[in-house]
Amino acid sequence: MPFSRLNHLKTLVELEKQEELKFFQDEVLNTPIKERIANGFTWYPLEVIKSGYTYGERAFVIVQRNNEGPHRLRAGKIIGFSTLTAGVKTPSCSGTIHYINSRKMKIILHSKDLPDWLSFGQLAVDLLFDERTYSEMQTALNTVIKASANRILELKNVVFGKTAPYFQKSYDIKLPQLNSSQNLAVNNILAATDFAIIHGPPGTGKTTTLVQAIKFTIEKERQSLVCAPSNTAVDLLTVKLSEIGLNVVRLGNISRLDESIIDKSLDGRLSNHPESKNIKKIKIKAAQARRKAQKYKRNFGKSEYNARREAYQEAKDLEAWANDLESKIISQILDSADVITCTLVGSSSKILSKYHFKTVFIDEAAQALEPATWIPILKADKFVLAGDPYQLPPTVKSYEANKKGFSVTLMERLINDFPQVNLLTTQYRMHNVIMGFSNQYFYNNELKADASVENHHLSYGEHHSLEFVDTAGCDFEEVFDEKYKSRSNPGEQMILFEHLYQLLDEMKDTDLPSIGIISPYQEQVITLKKAFRSDEKLKDLPISIATIDSFQGQEKDVIYISLVRSNPKREIGFLKDYRRMNVAMTRAKKLLVVIGDSATIGNDKFYTQFLDYVDKDGIYRTAWEFMA
Repeated sequence: MPFSRLNHLKTLVELEKQEELKFFQDEVLNTPIKERIANGFTWYPLEVIKSGYTYGERAFVIVQRNNEGPHRLRAGKIIGFSTLTAGVKTPSCSGTIHYINSRKMKIILHSKDLPDWLSFGQLAVDLLFDERTYSEMQTALNTVIKASANRILELKNVVFGKTAPYFQKSYDIKLPQLNSSQNLAVNNILAATDFAIIHGPPGTGKTTTLVQAIKFTIEKERQSLVCAPSNTAVDLLTVKLSEIGLNVVRLGNISRLDESIIDKSLDGRLSNHPESKNIKKIKIKAAQARRKAQKYKRNFGKSEYNARREAYQEAKDLEAWANDLESKIISQILDSADVITCTLVGSSSKILSKYHFKTVFIDEAAQALEPATWIPILKADKFVLAGDPYQLPPTVKSYEANKKGFSVTLMERLINDFPQVNLLTTQYRMHNVIMGFSNQYFYNNELKADASVENHHLSYGEHHSLEFVDTAGCDFEEVFDEKYKSRSNPGEQMILFEHLYQLLDEMKDTDLPSIGIISPYQEQVITLKKAFRSDEKLKDLPISIATIDSFQGQEKDVIYISLVRSNPKREIGFLKDYRRMNVAMTRAKKLLVVIGDSATIGNDKFYTQFLDYVDKDGIYRTAWEFMA
């Protein structure tokens, strides 16, 4: 049955939800506060260093803790903000982390007012379980399953191979800023009636192509919806589309948006609207009436009862008035937009309930779970997927769900099932040798390095563009962190720094190239950052250190990769995710240095081929060179 996957996906969504819920219950909900603090899921005690109202008159607090221990809280996470002071009637509220560092955190609260207990002390922040994504995915799947005699059914039939995708007469747009494969992709997108796909390997200008396709689509259709699975990807598209003169409105919780695009956000537009001051005044009056009503406690007479009722009614009427004015302004802002941008789940917002689009564009579609991809598709007659199934896959936490195909994306399925895929074939980022291994392993040698980059390299020293530094035989075994279930390798960190010292010595009066240090393992990133901060030669240099996932979309002149794994059993674990390694190996423009243990990784087919490639086109070095 062609549609059986839809019901199968419903089961997998539930498996994934239960896996995350179990983790939350075990690590947070059923764990004493001391353990939660030690494990990084709770901050306590806290002091408020600032509070107020941000864009859209949303209440916020900035809190600070005294210690700098490790934590697992991240920007965009839903948290509970509470006081442990006894006797408080409503001692907690929820919010979203706007930004966070080792000691400070800004929280946008999910409430109209700042809590009364803010000054009581004993404040805490706890991670909460957020099930909205799961419920929206299930709702979307149910809609697709039940579709009958409508456009959703037609798209479903095309996606599952019951009918062939249709393309109108071909277009012949030739943009001078695009190459031939990019121009072909734009023309095919415009000609597609059902769907189109841009397959963009690293450095091939996928975003540039997508932006031009959106621009030409707007000329035909007036308005489009543009989505991506992550806020970072949506923010990037918002900036790029604005730069070419399109009127872009970014939807989403303001706590999850980058500061640089606040003026493009719906809340930012609302705040800058001439009517916003009037709405603010009305909301303040409503809050005053609500506080007046709350002053009346138990054991009061009829007159006090009537006064409280009247105050609550006044607050209700004022809020209704403010909401009505705000709704009209929101409609004006959205109706006038050329492009509305949001995350996949964000497209289910009630604000968009009355909107339907001719075309929805979904970037980074190869990182999106299929049920999530259907959420915005349901709001359009045609969809365009852009991404690369040989880069980062979706994050799936349930082993069982992953085993049963939950990580297989809609884009991956369509690329395998349909020939009408637009592969971008010219890359503008990296030296031909850096590109070469990924090109032969993932892309059938179909990529070509543009003449502007194919031979560019560092202008000093005798470096090849690709180096492998082998730690085999050096006793640099990996270290496993039991608490965080991650690995580090201090020996590799030492060799990496020694290589970097030599690179810096060779520079002399040359400007510092951009440098990135990445690893598949979070614990190694922590080890590297800690060592970097305490190193007098390096601590003031603008060098980025991050996990592979955090580095996607970035590029640097020089990239170091620390593979970490080194053990007598030759277990490589996480390194078997070759798509992540593809991302890591394609961030460098001029020099890629990979540090690892050939004795551990050498039995794996991917790394065997990589080591053979280094022998042929790069340079093989031993860690002993850096241990004198």
